[in-house]
Amino acid sequence: MSSHGPLEAIARARVVPVVVVDDAEQGVLVATALRDGGLPVAEVTFRTAGARAAIEAIAREVPDVLVGAGTVVNAAQVDEAVEAGARFLVSPGLSAAVVRRAQEVGVPILPGVATPSDVIAALDLGLDAVKLFPANVVGGPAAVKAFSAPFPGLRFVPTGGVSAANLLDYLALPSVLAAGGSWMVDAALVRAGDTAEIARRTREAVELAASVPNPAEGA
Repeated sequence: MSSHGPLEAIARARVVPVVVVDDAEQGVLVATALRDGGLPVAEVTFRTAGARAAIEAIAREVPDVLVGAGTVVNAAQVDEAVEAGARFLVSPGLSAAVVRRAQEVGVPILPGVATPSDVIAALDLGLDAVKLFPANVVGGPAAVKAFSAPFPGLRFVPTGGVSAANLLDYLALPSVLAAGGSWMVDAALVRAGDTAEIARRTREAVELAASVPNPAEGA
């Protein structure tokens, strides 16, 4: 399978839930709620002790959910995440070592960019999709527009401060592949095991995303 396959699935989904879980059980509950809400994608942040176990459990028990690893900051974590079953990787910044290792193992990566120099470095590494982070801090939708002018063809996944209130402002931009956010998988909901509310918020996000044209669906 081409390593771009998961990115195209993300482009169709339009929203990437950024999930923080403590263990495998939470991971499965959240992934199931996301799937039930119509959004079979989960970026599990790799900054908790239980992240690897959660990715393994989702890959095994909820295989129809595209699971990825977020907050991947070194090459060793690339290997660990992929071995656990992550099918895409996300990083808060741009590390050439991380990107190259992801490319070596054939798993797509969305490194974080915040400046034109970051973008040029990403292009030099052969990437055509990046994470804009922290999106709202660096200028929000206006920043995406500004970056898109000198870098036509580059696709962005804005993350950081994205919510139901501004999701459409991002998705209306043709260079936005998808938007990443955690409002539908709020930490308090995860801790409480409130899968009904997670699924409800997810359905709301899916409906919002469906209200704007999706370039991934073709003209």
